[in-house]
Amino acid sequence: MIIRNVKREWLDSEFLTYLVEQGIGPGERLPALADLGAEMGVSVGALREQLEVARSLGFVSVRPRLGIRREPFDFAPAVRASVLFALATGEASFAQFSQLRQAIERGFWHEAVILLTAEDKAELQAIVGQAWGKLKGDPIHIPNGEHRRLHLGIFRRLENPFVKGLLDAYWGAYEASELTRFAEYSYWLKVWTYHERIVEALCQNDLEGGRQLLIEHFALLPAAPTLEER
Repeated sequence: MIIRNVKREWLDSEFLTYLVEQGIGPGERLPALADLGAEMGVSVGALREQLEVARSLGFVSVRPRLGIRREPFDFAPAVRASVLFALATGEASFAQFSQLRQAIERGFWHEAVILLTAEDKAELQAIVGQAWGKLKGDPIHIPNGEHRRLHLGIFRRLENPFVKGLLDAYWGAYEASELTRFAEYSYWLKVWTYHERIVEALCQNDLEGGRQLLIEHFALLPAAPTLEER
């Protein structure tokens, strides 16, 4: 429901208010800034600042020859920027965000995995195979991309953009924290053994067994290094 009498106050942006009031949907192109400014009665300079905020939040994109286009809602950009700033300033810790992520995955596990198709589960199995190929290859490679894809893949069918946005932002923070940069090879073997067992449980429709394995494997995550250790 759109609360029309408080939109301006809550959005605090003529540009965002325009998107809502005009019903600009995902994929639709917007007029040039000069035309928008004239239509809205806002200076191009002020509008440009508001457009940049909307772009940084992922609400719109600006590309050569394509102009300004409304993008589908994605919660991740806003969360990612806020989390990375907090980590950089030391006003919050990765451990705190990791705690939230774990609670989300535990809490939404059954709701998410019940939606997975046979094709989704086959893709998770393929990701596990690719990860083992990297870990047992010569030379050895750490399957960071597969790690992210596996966890996000488990929750891919969940129709909750806030949950999916938070989980996506977590992996951006995980990579930025370099938490496992110096992890021993044995750590990765343990992690992917758990991942393999989790996927096997899903393929056998042992949903609660998979959840328990997920919870157990959270304990493997190393503690974040202090500033002195970095």
